[in-house]
Amino acid sequence: MKYVIIGGVAAGMSAAMEIVRTDRTADITVLEKGKDYSYGQCGLPYVIGGLVPSTNDVIARSVNTFREKYGIDARIHTNVTKVDPDLQQVSGINLEDGSSFMIEYDRLLIATGVDSLAPDWQGIHLSGIHSLKTLQDTKQIKEDLTKEINEVTVVGGGYIGLEMAENFVHLDKKVRLIQRGKQLAPIFDKDMATIIEQKAKEKGIEIILEEEVQSFRGNHRVEAVETDKQTYTTDLVLLSIGVTPNTSFLKNTGIHRNDKGALVVNRYMQTSIPNVYAAGDCATQYHIVKQLDDHFPLGTTANKQGRIAGANMADHRLTFKGIVGTSIIKFFDLTLGRTGLTEQEAKNLQIAYAVETITASDHAGYYPGTEKMDIKLVYHKENNLLLGAQIIGKAGVDKRIDVLATALYNNMTVEQLTDLDLAYAPPYNGVWDPIQQMARKI
Repeated sequence: MKYVIIGGVAAGMSAAMEIVRTDRTADITVLEKGKDYSYGQCGLPYVIGGLVPSTNDVIARSVNTFREKYGIDARIHTNVTKVDPDLQQVSGINLEDGSSFMIEYDRLLIATGVDSLAPDWQGIHLSGIHSLKTLQDTKQIKEDLTKEINEVTVVGGGYIGLEMAENFVHLDKKVRLIQRGKQLAPIFDKDMATIIEQKAKEKGIEIILEEEVQSFRGNHRVEAVETDKQTYTTDLVLLSIGVTPNTSFLKNTGIHRNDKGALVVNRYMQTSIPNVYAAGDCATQYHIVKQLDDHFPLGTTANKQGRIAGANMADHRLTFKGIVGTSIIKFFDLTLGRTGLTEQEAKNLQIAYAVETITASDHAGYYPGTEKMDIKLVYHKENNLLLGAQIIGKAGVDKRIDVLATALYNNMTVEQLTDLDLAYAPPYNGVWDPIQQMARKI
């Protein structure tokens, strides 16, 4: 069986390894546009900030490991430009020498991930303007962060924008964060995002809300950012305004894509075309709470989908059960966690919802070192089914958000949270966990 995989990072290499384990006679070719394989993109901000010493530390397996240990034809600098589902062929260009290639497949996996958005703003190509997605992006940013760089502007207040703002502060840079919307962290509700904004201001970050970047000024290198309202001087810019699925090369194949360009897949990771699979950030994910296909690109999901795609390509039937929209990030001494639906998402879906909020301690109040956490639950007004949660605090957030994600996965009601047998000892919890305290109020 001839397997071809487009994309050599999370989903692609999870699939490749599952095929290796499942089909001992597999002929596997992986086509990667860049030169690096199987690395943790989520760790890149911490490489720039110096907490992680080197880009080598986020590489799980090298290209040579895949080639020599597992017998995979792992290629680099191969840009796929066309897929022909009728002839079952993939073609493209070798970026090193400009030569063309064509490969036939029995089964194909598309794991091309996402591209960072970079609008056609005037001055976008000036030196000193960066985005962060690859190891090469990381190295370029680190090289550009010389002692002469004092003012840094981050455009976009999502996950990467917040993480990069924190790491720039750790590097003693003066940081400005521009967000075109009314709040930072738009995946949280406004009342929870206010806590994040307060922390950013406490750390000296200048927050600019409700302004849209329109252009950049400078002579060869960026010197200023122009919005629809003001002009801000800067020495370096980090763009983090969103991503788009890297699927445009498939537009004439007949493979179904959603309105964001993500490839629509079923629970076996099959696309609408026979023998063509998709996984990871370029594909859809079924959202259990919303009960519809969504696009929620995260490394954890990419690895799961890749494994399931690889198993099914090798005729070992596995199904992707779906997501509940769980994510977590560190922002200075705060942990920001969410799962399920926000209040705004429930409103958009026209669900009859209600909310409950509480400020609670992460462990028993009489034990030293307690920290406060703000918790918000969203639940169905008619049947008390849990719909979502957001938690922000200094300690204990990860434990609670994972409990709530598990509850969402199992379609639990708020009342059922009180019956959970959760770990208790004074250094870790109270006799009633904070989420159970909330459940008892509803």
